[in-house]
Amino acid sequence: MATPSRRTSTPSSQASKRVLPRDPSSEVPSKRKSSAPSTLPPTPLLPPPLRSSGPFVEGSIVRIAMENFLTYDICEVSPGPNLNMIIGANGTGKSSIVCAICLGLAGKPAFMGRADKVGFFVKRGCSKGMVEIELFRASGNLVITREIDVAKNQSFWYINKKSTTQKVVEEQVAALNIQVGNLCQFLPQDKVGEFAKLTKIELLEATEKSIGPPEMHRYHCELKNFREKEKQLETSCKEKTEYLEKMIQRNERYKQDVERFYERKRHLDLIEMLEAKRPWVEYENVRQEYEEVKQARDQVKEEVRKLKEGQIPITRRIEEIERQHHNLEARIKEKATGIKEKSQKCKEKQEVLERKDKHIEELQQALIVKQNEEHDRQRRISNTRKMIEDLQNELKTTENCENLQPQIDAVTNDLRRVQDEKALCESEIIDKRRERETLEKEEKSVCDLIKRFDNLMNQKEDKLRQRYRDTYEAVLWLRNNREKFKQRVCEPIMLTINMKDNKNAKYIENHISSNDLRAFVFEAQEDMEVFLKEVRDNRRLRVNAVIAPSSSYADKAPSRSLSELKQYGFFSYLRELFDAPDPVMSYLCFQYHIHEVPVGTERTRERIERVIQETQLKQIYTAEEKYVVKTSFYSNKVISSNTSLKVAQFLTVTVDLERRRHLEEQLKEINRKLDAVGSGLIALCETNQHLEHKDNELRQKKKDLLEKKTKKRQLEQKISSKLGSLKLMEQDTCNLEEEERKASTKIKEINVQKAELVTELTNLIKICTSLNIQKVDLILQNTTVNSEKNKLESDYMAASSRLRLTEQNFIELDENRQRLLQKCKELMKRARQVCNLGAEQTVPQEYQTAFQDLPNTLDEIDALLTEERSRASCFTGLNPTVVEEYTKREEEIEQLTEELKRKKVELDKYRENISQVKERWLNPLKELVEKINEKFSSFFSSMQCAGEVDLHTDNEEDYDKYGIRIRVKFRNTTQLHELTPYHQSGGERSVSTMLYLMALQELNRCPFRVVDEINQGMDPINERRVFEMVVKTACKENTSQYFFITPKLLQNLPYSEKMTILFVYNGPHMLEPNRWNLKAFQRRRRRITVTQPSQ
Repeated sequence: MATPSRRTSTPSSQASKRVLPRDPSSEVPSKRKSSAPSTLPPTPLLPPPLRSSGPFVEGSIVRIAMENFLTYDICEVSPGPNLNMIIGANGTGKSSIVCAICLGLAGKPAFMGRADKVGFFVKRGCSKGMVEIELFRASGNLVITREIDVAKNQSFWYINKKSTTQKVVEEQVAALNIQVGNLCQFLPQDKVGEFAKLTKIELLEATEKSIGPPEMHRYHCELKNFREKEKQLETSCKEKTEYLEKMIQRNERYKQDVERFYERKRHLDLIEMLEAKRPWVEYENVRQEYEEVKQARDQVKEEVRKLKEGQIPITRRIEEIERQHHNLEARIKEKATGIKEKSQKCKEKQEVLERKDKHIEELQQALIVKQNEEHDRQRRISNTRKMIEDLQNELKTTENCENLQPQIDAVTNDLRRVQDEKALCESEIIDKRRERETLEKEEKSVCDLIKRFDNLMNQKEDKLRQRYRDTYEAVLWLRNNREKFKQRVCEPIMLTINMKDNKNAKYIENHISSNDLRAFVFEAQEDMEVFLKEVRDNRRLRVNAVIAPSSSYADKAPSRSLSELKQYGFFSYLRELFDAPDPVMSYLCFQYHIHEVPVGTERTRERIERVIQETQLKQIYTAEEKYVVKTSFYSNKVISSNTSLKVAQFLTVTVDLERRRHLEEQLKEINRKLDAVGSGLIALCETNQHLEHKDNELRQKKKDLLEKKTKKRQLEQKISSKLGSLKLMEQDTCNLEEEERKASTKIKEINVQKAELVTELTNLIKICTSLNIQKVDLILQNTTVNSEKNKLESDYMAASSRLRLTEQNFIELDENRQRLLQKCKELMKRARQVCNLGAEQTVPQEYQTAFQDLPNTLDEIDALLTEERSRASCFTGLNPTVVEEYTKREEEIEQLTEELKRKKVELDKYRENISQVKERWLNPLKELVEKINEKFSSFFSSMQCAGEVDLHTDNEEDYDKYGIRIRVKFRNTTQLHELTPYHQSGGERSVSTMLYLMALQELNRCPFRVVDEINQGMDPINERRVFEMVVKTACKENTSQYFFITPKLLQNLPYSEKMTILFVYNGPHMLEPNRWNLKAFQRRRRRITVTQPSQ
């Protein structure tokens, strides 16, 4: 938040402000006089007041001293004990005194509504500031000093010149019942409007703290705490009662479960005894089975021994036959080897015979091939002779072609000319295509730039649509209906303005109001009326419209050139920071004087005093602040105020519309060139196609002429070639008879060799047959031996099979015996474990007695076990912890009953406390509110209006909902309405606030009250009535101190002898602080008074 800064035109480096008491005797509270107002000049620093009580009440302000604080260099104020009127022109420093009171008494800076940091309250250019408040106290005045360090933004506290902490200061201030944060006691200028915004609850709390007895607010807080605790206890008792009932009900349900639990236990005991006997019965059964298996195993063992003895003779005979079999196998193998050797030789002879047959076949085939070649040669010779004859006939018929060369040369020249024209045309086509590609690239680049500009413009339009929907719809309507207007119509200024540098957008947005930023600009009044009728009346859109001046101000020169201002750090006027259409620029120059407002830097802010004094500029912008310079109507003094610049929101997006129009014109020119290039390219392609067709015709014509010219030469070459081929074929002759004779001789020789081979093959076959007969005889003998062997082996296998089965039976019986033996041991061990017996212990007598009454077979035991388990399973949902839980729950019920009794006793005690505290709080509060209502209604009645104050609540038991309701009526025709920030006007709220504070005045236990410029919103009649009431109320006996700050007063107002009027002067003719001497002025006054009677 920017801190206002006010400067004077005095030549001194430090501005001086003086506060004048209307009655000089008021400067010393202990020596107050009721004399007429004095004409003594103001005094900056007064001597400390006497510490006698006099008319001051405990905690009243006796003295206020300030040094380098806001607009003051050095100043000291001595208020009176009753009504203090602080009067002065706007900007002289009245509210600075209020700020000094608040900060000097440990108030928060933010409460003043000016700044949130205490350093901002130090005068600009100073590193430290000081505020000193002296409070009246019967035991000795209390002097509180607060030194402020700007650099560290810290405060240093002193009480009676001794260093202390802020917490100690707050405790001392609170002990005197001073509440600078209570709007009922301390109402600064920027918080006047917030009084009406107080809720009924907040107003009650502020009133209790302000005028109620010290214990009233404490009782109220105790009631709220007691009520909260009472609610918690009620809730706790209710929950515990419900829980106790549930516990009792649950235990009732569990009572039956406990009985069922014992019934189930009897069945489980029987099951346990049956399960204990069952292993013993099972052991006896397995033991008997073990004896039977052991006897069967011994019998099978004897049978195995007999079978093994019967297999020995068979084994010996099988071994003898096996040796005979091996001897026969060796002889058979020997015969087979001889047969294989003879068979291999037979195979070799057969292969030789096959090769001889194949050789004869090859000789016959070669003879046939030679015969076929001779027939083919004769046919080719005949064909060649016929072809030569045909070529000779064609050569005779061929005409003389020697006169074709001139025609060929002419066609060649025409073809060369056409090809040159075609090459030139193709070159031009390539150039045109390159030119078209270049233009298309340029077109794409320009379109991309236009699209980028459109995207930026869309961003600005999106911001407009989100913030001002009606204005955005009006823009869309204008773009579709521009033909309805006679002269130029500009879209909203925020869309048409384009910043040259986005960083400077904050200056424009802070200088031009938001209403004008979204306003349409017209050149003709008639066009504006048409537009507003359509969008406002017909479309119900909330839009703004302005009209540009008839004569343009857009190019109007500033009163001072920028070069003169550069020495102060200025770099531009507002107009040069952006571009805009001529009507918009003209309107802004005319309305906002943007051609006269310079923009500076941080350097400008550092020398702002010199800039204001020397340049006489009305508005100035620095890097982060705006300065407005005015001349005081009262003192003709130059007053400046500065505010921090807000962050730009709309103009940060820059769109260069002139460049965009230039790009659109450039795009149109590119499209025109593209059309021209396309037309030329089509014409060149048609010409090239025509030349291509003509080139093909000439080529074909030249080809035909060349073929005619070379045809005779080709025929002669063909005839010569064929004659050479014929000669070669005639020379390549073959004697078929000689070839046939040679082949016949070779075949006869081969047949003689074949006859010798057949004889040798016949002898080999006879030897193989003899060997095969001997081999078959041996095989028959071997077969007989094998047959006997197989029979013996079959008998042996049958005996072995019986032996294996018997042995397997023996193994199984032995394994079964071992298994039963192990099982007997396990069952014995298990039976002893079930009965908890040791290895040497016998079964106890109790088990034996119980076992006698139980079944003796497993089936009977299992049947009885199944029956008992079924009965036990009927008792579902039970477990051994049921009885334990039932017992614990009984104990818990007893404990919970005792706890509930204690809670109810505690609740009754709290209710008794609430009743006692409520009686001590509510009755005095009702009496207090009744007294406030009596005073408040009386004040309103004296103003021919009506008002009342009452204690309001919806539920008497909700002590945190109690509040004070103010209802007022300013006209006879209306009803009483609750005071709110919305229903009454600003003046009515000010009157209501003031009268409520006055109603508190006589009842107030606070030492002083401050009200700053509350009469600004009142009409003259109400202001006069309120002033009279303030004087009458605040000047009564035994009332607290009252500060009333105002910049102006009506004429002929009533005043009281008990009033103290403090005039705040500010101007260039004030005396310097070092020249002000109150004692000297008083001595001079006494001398003048003494000498006047003698004259």
